[in-house]
Amino acid sequence: MEYPLEQLLDVKKNRFEDSIKVLNQKKEILKKEEFHLKELELERDEALRHKNDKLKQLREELDQATTTKKIEQMKHYLEIVDEQLQKKQEKVDKQKEVVVEAEKQVTLAKEDFLRKQKDLEKMNYHKKEWQKEMNIDIEKKAILEQDEMGSTTHEIKRRERKGR
Repeated sequence: MEYPLEQLLDVKKNRFEDSIKVLNQKKEILKKEEFHLKELELERDEALRHKNDKLKQLREELDQATTTKKIEQMKHYLEIVDEQLQKKQEKVDKQKEVVVEAEKQVTLAKEDFLRKQKDLEKMNYHKKEWQKEMNIDIEKKAILEQDEMGSTTHEIKRRERKGR
């Protein structure tokens, strides 16, 4: 006898397997976004080191009493370096937001996965319980049939004894 909810069980299995795929995809996206964030942070850190080196170089030039034109050039260059640093920091900040969103997506996918896992476990439990009940019913029917056959055999033998 086939489990009456077999189609529903198949649907639950398919949804569970899909949720595994989605979860893995979300984790992969998160990993890529975190890697991209690290790259951007390295670029920003490099720009910051460059800025600090140029500041140090400007201080050394000021200590040596260099020309005003050279100092102005260095200050202008520092402004450009500072703008680049700000742009890189903005990219890092935006990427952090992307990473946070990817983490949320992973969390949602995990919750969906767990919910579908529970649904599947419930269905499998229900199927096992149904199978147990069916086995009990089958055993009861077999016992009844044996009882009937035994009664019939007994009745036939009793009639044969009377008929002799």
